Amino acid sequence: MSDYIYMMESHLNPDQNRVVLDVQSAALQFNMNVFLTGGAMRDMLAGFRIRDLDFVVEGNALKVAKALSERSGAAIVSSDEHRKSAELVFPSGVTAQVAMSRQEKYARTGAKPQISSATIQEDLRGRDFTCNAMAISLNKASRGLMLDPMNGLADIERHELRSVSSYGFYDDPSRLLRLARFQVRLEYAVEERTRMQGSNAREAGVEKSIPARILGEELRRISAEDSPAGILKALDEYGLVTLFSPALSGDKLNIPGVAKLEKMSRLLPEDSTPRAARFGPFLCALTEKLAPKEKQALIHATAMSNADVDLWQKLPARSRKLETALRSARIRKASQVYHLASAAEPDEVLFLLYDSALKPVQERLKNHFQKYLPAIQEITPEEWATVEGKPGTPRYVKARREFASHRLDARIVRKPEPLQPEPPPPL
Repeated sequence: MSDYIYMMESHLNPDQNRVVLDVQSAALQFNMNVFLTGGAMRDMLAGFRIRDLDFVVEGNALKVAKALSERSGAAIVSSDEHRKSAELVFPSGVTAQVAMSRQEKYARTGAKPQISSATIQEDLRGRDFTCNAMAISLNKASRGLMLDPMNGLADIERHELRSVSSYGFYDDPSRLLRLARFQVRLEYAVEERTRMQGSNAREAGVEKSIPARILGEELRRISAEDSPAGILKALDEYGLVTLFSPALSGDKLNIPGVAKLEKMSRLLPEDSTPRAARFGPFLCALTEKLAPKEKQALIHATAMSNADVDLWQKLPARSRKLETALRSARIRKASQVYHLASAAEPDEVLFLLYDSALKPVQERLKNHFQKYLPAIQEITPEEWATVEGKPGTPRYVKARREFASHRLDARIVRKPEPLQPEPPPPL
């Protein structure tokens, strides 16, 4: 086993490692070469937590995605027939992309590219930044072989963002947005030539060619980042944040509000569900100072779906029921808070942490994440095994709830301190 395979398996959690094996098997079924690429490789080599898995196959990736869906129960949440790629969510919650190894040729700035199948080396040479242009082979004959045609590993070691191509920002202007996002997330410096290329591209106004759909996708990605406020600040400095809405400038760009939400987000568990649930609260914070017409401009500029608009604009009203329950004087036990917060939608919980001015609501939610949830997570499998009933049955669900409630509400009875003898009377 090569050092890179060992590194990969050490950085991935057990669920992610299982997905790697599933993808290898599915690619082998069609005799296709498969590689782990992109952000997963960058984060592994840079020592960051790997959030999503990116796979490239030399062949029709949609066939592999369909096979994964049938064999492992993964849900295909989106697919791109043009690029032959698919986004999947596995039953364990692991998210992954499976894409065809391809070349993209642009007739003009921001145009829809002409796609053709290519080798993995050609695919890597057509990527945005060198730190994303690496791959590791998952094939039997070359498993563990690292491919780094653009010397991205050296740039990672220098903590530097370098563009793969001199014309990258002209071919795909959305890379300007990604540059700001990676700069903040990775805390890397932008290589001087890349900085000049970006500056020249902005002077040429190439960002005006970014499709509305891509702007919407990028806004969602920003909402899921650890430092969305920092990314918005960087985009503002680059003169790009107004692409989402012309009104997002000056005092109306609510960076302090987004920073507050960012702080509250750190209370929630670190997994894909709470991270995905940040989008609605993020939009509430971002647009807090905008007028209705200005919010409508953002919806239009990002081609936001009606479902996402409802998720955002109906969130305050949806959250009030939970707020009313949490503020109730009937809440006297830790278990009551735990069960309320656990059953609530993550976006409602996060919105209340950000928005609610009620002290009991704030204190109870913070206690839930800082005290009650960790206490339940400390319960061992052996202890859960003592719960009566068959898992999945109503009896078991009730018994498990009672077990958790007892653990949270149990009080340590302090032994009374021994009485101290009275001092002798003074002579």
